[in-house]
Amino acid sequence: MPSFSRKWNPVDAVAPAVSRRMAATRGRDNAGERALRSELHRRGLRFRVHYRVLEGTRRTADIAFPRAKVAVFRDGCFWHGCPMHGTQPRNNAAWWRAKIEGNQARDRDTDSRLRKLGWRVIRVWEHDTTAADRIAAVVRRRLQTLKRRP
Repeated sequence: MPSFSRKWNPVDAVAPAVSRRMAATRGRDNAGERALRSELHRRGLRFRVHYRVLEGTRRTADIAFPRAKVAVFRDGCFWHGCPMHGTQPRNNAAWWRAKIEGNQARDRDTDSRLRKLGWRVIRVWEHDTTAADRIAAVVRRRLQTLKRRP
């Protein structure tokens, strides 16, 4: 996997407006995440936020329901390569392509490792307006299964 730290090169410079927008984009606790959490809370669901799901890693689920073993990841269209809305930057294109592909590979690895541990992984795109419905249904179903066990 390529290393993403390297010296700044003036050839890679981007427009100041693009730079400001990228710097202002919050990686966590952004408006979309807060809206999704608010909707889940409104539906009576209680959860953990930015929950470390894999021991020995820094990987965290955006929203986790530890008792039901449901991990929710709300992926940004740009950062995770959404097939509908993902874009390919023109400046430093090879680096960005490698970065996004690295994110996707890490996502697949995280999903696989969590499934092996018995977790149900739900990935939703930032533009998904029905995410709360799907998440609530899965969590309630998993909690019902737990109640039926002796």
